[in-house]
Amino acid sequence: MNRFPVARLRAACLVLLGIAGPACATVLDTFDASEGWQATHTDDVVATLHMAPGTSGQAVCLRYDFNGVSGAASLRRTLPIDFPDGFALSFDVRGHMPPNTLQVKLIDDTGDNVWWYQQPSFVPTDAWRTIEATSRQVEFAWGPTHDRRLRHTREVEFVIYKEAPAGRSAVTTADQPMPANQGDVCFDNLRLVPRKPEAVPTPPPTPNAVFEARAKQVRRGLYPRGFSGEQSYWTIVGVDGGSRDSALISEDGAVEVSRGQFSIEPFLIDRGKLVTWADVRTTQTLRERYLPIPSVQWHTDGLSLTSTAFAEGDPGKSRLVIRYRVDNDSDASRDVTLALAARPFQVNPPTQFLNAPGGTSRIDDLAWDGKALTVNGTRRIIPLQRTSAFVASADRPTALAERLDAGERPPATTLHDGAGYAQGALLYDLHVPAHGHVELGVVVPVERGDDIAMPSDAAAWLSAHEDAVASTWRDKLDRVTVRVPAVAQPIVDTMKSGIAHILISRDGPALQPGTRSYSRTWVRDGAMMLEGLLRTGHEDVAGDFIRWYAPHQFSNGKVPCCVDARGSDPVPENDSQGELVFSVAELWRYTHDRATLASLYPHVRKAVAYMDTLRASERQPSRLNGPDRALYGLMPASISHEGYSAKPMHSYWDDFWALKGYDDAVVLAQALDETDDATHFAASRDTFRHDLRASIAAAVKNKGIDFIPGSAELGDFDATSTTIALSPGGEQARLPKALLDRTFETYWEGFVARRDGKTAWKDYTPYEVRTIASFIRLGWRDRLGQLVAFFFADRRPAAWNQWAEVVGRDPREPRFVGDMPHAWIASDYVRSALDMFAYDRAADGAMVLAAGVQPEWLDGDGIAIRDLRTPYGRLGYTLKARNGVATLTITQPVSPPGGLVLSLPSGEIKLAKGRTQISAPVK
Repeated sequence: MNRFPVARLRAACLVLLGIAGPACATVLDTFDASEGWQATHTDDVVATLHMAPGTSGQAVCLRYDFNGVSGAASLRRTLPIDFPDGFALSFDVRGHMPPNTLQVKLIDDTGDNVWWYQQPSFVPTDAWRTIEATSRQVEFAWGPTHDRRLRHTREVEFVIYKEAPAGRSAVTTADQPMPANQGDVCFDNLRLVPRKPEAVPTPPPTPNAVFEARAKQVRRGLYPRGFSGEQSYWTIVGVDGGSRDSALISEDGAVEVSRGQFSIEPFLIDRGKLVTWADVRTTQTLRERYLPIPSVQWHTDGLSLTSTAFAEGDPGKSRLVIRYRVDNDSDASRDVTLALAARPFQVNPPTQFLNAPGGTSRIDDLAWDGKALTVNGTRRIIPLQRTSAFVASADRPTALAERLDAGERPPATTLHDGAGYAQGALLYDLHVPAHGHVELGVVVPVERGDDIAMPSDAAAWLSAHEDAVASTWRDKLDRVTVRVPAVAQPIVDTMKSGIAHILISRDGPALQPGTRSYSRTWVRDGAMMLEGLLRTGHEDVAGDFIRWYAPHQFSNGKVPCCVDARGSDPVPENDSQGELVFSVAELWRYTHDRATLASLYPHVRKAVAYMDTLRASERQPSRLNGPDRALYGLMPASISHEGYSAKPMHSYWDDFWALKGYDDAVVLAQALDETDDATHFAASRDTFRHDLRASIAAAVKNKGIDFIPGSAELGDFDATSTTIALSPGGEQARLPKALLDRTFETYWEGFVARRDGKTAWKDYTPYEVRTIASFIRLGWRDRLGQLVAFFFADRRPAAWNQWAEVVGRDPREPRFVGDMPHAWIASDYVRSALDMFAYDRAADGAMVLAAGVQPEWLDGDGIAIRDLRTPYGRLGYTLKARNGVATLTITQPVSPPGGLVLSLPSGEIKLAKGRTQISAPVK
């Protein structure tokens, strides 16, 4: 073996800084023996270590099999390394495996801070090859340290991290089994070469950086807003279950035809001037205020351009339809040109980096045959009317937008641009009568062979198809009727749009929080979406989800935090088990489908057994009287809470979900007459509830706080997380009232200070809309209007009834915002909005009516609810007030165990059994 102390490495190379040759290279490990190396793997993955011939001597090899799940296989050993300011770390590799991500992880002495080098889609060869990672390529991965400079690490890990097979659907189903992913990869000669930092090559500028630089050199509007240093906003266009094919439309009217693809961007040419998004006043709308058929309208100098996008058809076979209407509001006719440009830009802007990086999208080839524009040989843009011309331009010397701005019309039928920056535009020379309009449109099918005949009347075709899509969405979104006065209508409209966003964001049965950054399925997001879907009449979608997700459970009972095209993700997030059980229980409560429950029950039993194992690992007797008393009996530390992603913590979020899981497991066992299970589950639940309450008390005492913290060891404040204890946790009556009240009073005080500008802030996550439901349960009706007004002001654009995952105080400051819309946040809002009108109270089994309804809504016709789904059937009622007296009339009675309770500012009134009408003072 040829291992050298790090001190000798540094001394030997100091005089040769900047030299990359063998004279300066020191071998940190020759891999001539397996001593010190250990094969590790995640759940249900197999990984073993063996030796094989190396470049000279031996090599250490990793043989693995992913067995249909996601995760990693790795080789790891203790190997302290001190790093100079600049360096090249290299190793030799050979083997065979399908494309996967190759990672080299460097872990510090604490084990908490990790740096890494990653090579996605890595395929080893039979012959040895050298991989080099420079100091510019090794990045900080995660950890709590504030100093992210790489100086010293203690352990090295070579990782094979599973990637999804090319072309794979984002979901795995029984009829689409996961292909095998096995391999054998060998490593040899780990070397470190010091280099002067300035001698380490700088990567070339990214395509996004190229266009951001160009946007600064030309007038605003010739490039999309996201490339011009401004935050942009967008919404989704798609069919129910068609996440993979979903389009995005920007606030400025550009349409990204599907995930990560090019955009169709409109321009007007009026009196020789190119009119862009920067030259107009822009407004946004949804059809009928809530249907997912968005429009963008430009207004300028007596002209307006309305771009409307919708999708029709089935997932995987859908069509994107974009309708354009040019209106002339002036007293004289106008001759204008509409240019529909296919551009190598996503609507998803350059600031988006997670999972599906935003910004550019290559266009190498354009082909126009007079009937359709084919982009990159695959996607076709089919005009519904004859065009006047097709123009196109490669990236250099001048891109198409600049050439159009200069009055040029470069003709073309085909174009190739090896840089991937080709642009082309369909031109329509229009004569628009005074106070008249012209309509036209294009269709972008998902399937290449989907031909569309040019209709004789394009405007009529567009109207008929849009009307049909609107009718389909009304059927899906109007299954619950909520009639309110105009002042409250946005609350209902946003709730309905939220359901649409959940449905469009799902990939078949897989509920997903987004279609770009978050196009994978988390059980926590799915559980909360599932509740909103069940309450609004989508039990079929809810059932499809949980029947699909449950079989992804690991063999040891662990429920994966998420599932995607790679399979079940092994990252330990200890809320997952409770969320799976809750989802099964919710489906049972709303459908009473015994056969489905029986088929899912084995997953419930395994999840509870795994929770028992987790809980036992934290019940060390030594903790009972030690400094770690608050950790005793909890779920282990995890990163399920995003605030703890740098370092796992004992999150009460996990514990409240686990407790809900135990509670629901008892209900399900009793429903199936599994008496032994019910007894065992109840005993586990009761012990856990006792340990949890004792932990909260210990954490409060240790940290000297007067609220329920987010985690046991930090004593941190996080009321958004604590909301889960109330809904769906149902623990409100069992938690210390003073602590609970103070938790949300502290939130309220901070909220008011932030709203009123007394506290500086940059951004927040609208998961906070959950607090609406918490305030309803706490009886704080008088504060709801202020919460709603604040959150609603941050819908962007407001008319599209949506929130991004991150909302910035300065709406135009560029930042990562996650997906827009974000379907998990939509579900938080949907549940909160429904709670305003009725919620199921865990403490006494009562259905509480109108606890979030504001008194001013009751004047005149008041409010009316019909077909609201509950665990006890469909609920309907009307509530109106006259002369200060409110009258409740039950139009669709239900019989919850605790009866019906009317909640008014004057107090609660319980309806006598069988009674369908009651009157009471409003205040």
